[in-house]
Amino acid sequence: MAAMLRRNPYTFIGIVALGFAVIAVAFSIRLDIPMRDPEGFLGPAYVRLPLLAMLFFAAGIIPQAIIRYGFKRVVWGVREVIRTDWTWARFGYIAAGLLAFYTSYVSYRNLKGYLPDLRPPSFDRELDTLDHWLFFGNYPSDLLHSLLGTGVVAQIIAVIYVSYLMLIPITLGAYLVLNRDVSIGAWYATALSLNWILGTISYYILPTVGPAFAFPTRFEVLDGTPASELQRSLFRAGRDVIENDRSGSIYGIAGFASLHVSVVFTACLFFEMTKIHPLLRLTAWIYFVGTLLATIYFGWHYVSDDVAGLLIGVIAVWAGAWATGNTTRQKARAAAGHPDVDIPDVRPHEAATSQTTAGEDGSDTVSSRA
Repeated sequence: MAAMLRRNPYTFIGIVALGFAVIAVAFSIRLDIPMRDPEGFLGPAYVRLPLLAMLFFAAGIIPQAIIRYGFKRVVWGVREVIRTDWTWARFGYIAAGLLAFYTSYVSYRNLKGYLPDLRPPSFDRELDTLDHWLFFGNYPSDLLHSLLGTGVVAQIIAVIYVSYLMLIPITLGAYLVLNRDVSIGAWYATALSLNWILGTISYYILPTVGPAFAFPTRFEVLDGTPASELQRSLFRAGRDVIENDRSGSIYGIAGFASLHVSVVFTACLFFEMTKIHPLLRLTAWIYFVGTLLATIYFGWHYVSDDVAGLLIGVIAVWAGAWATGNTTRQKARAAAGHPDVDIPDVRPHEAATSQTTAGEDGSDTVSSRA
């Protein structure tokens, strides 16, 4: 088994995502509820992810073609860039990353949708009481409403919160397409996919709906923001699913743990460990803080949900590094001729360029170059 996991950086998440999908299908058959493809930014995921990959593919080769061959020869230049910089293996690894992410996400959304039938919410009162105790007799959302107000700030962090499902696939597409080191893209795809899997497990361990759905009167002052509109839409869809087994909607309400927090935290940790541009890292951390505030401010989650989300993010990034050969120890072993994961060079021979690996600069992290 260990030898099989070392064959390439997508073996681990490919096996895990497939097993996760089998579980989702098994529950679908048991409950007699058809599997559904969730729609989102730019349509269904099976359209959205390949489209993003193609957009980043174009963004990666067209500027290079212009720089190398000029505007007048851009079409010919694109062909030359593809011929010299791309192989079918590289395309295959991009497809593997998108497929793992897509399979895990769709399975997660459907298993989340089965919660009312399998694990109805039953721990909201306990987590709400814990929040009240932690903040010395106050609800954290009330404190944020008093501190930040319910006007302009509400609109800003609402936009941050609802933009998450658009931005995360964009970052995945960028890493898969623009990075020549396929193990780095595999690491990110694995880490993001593990968030969906670990998050689903947490939903079933401690089923909740979150403060805004369990105690809605506390959040009436926030009506009119994108986040409150999304909550209202989820509530209507959830009620429709519960009342009508054949509803075309997917039940989408779950509190513990916060996957908004876990996924964005995963991205921030990953950006730090792969050393992308400092300005981009700073932007990611600011976005993370906005997301964290929004989960409490709008009542999507309890504080314990966010703490669990942070833990999931750490586990996902570490496990993703291990599964794709990107830990410091694995990089050191690879440099010594004993790789823990076989990572083929998918670039054409004449276009091979030097890459930085962990340990070359004396640090404990992996650096990547597109």
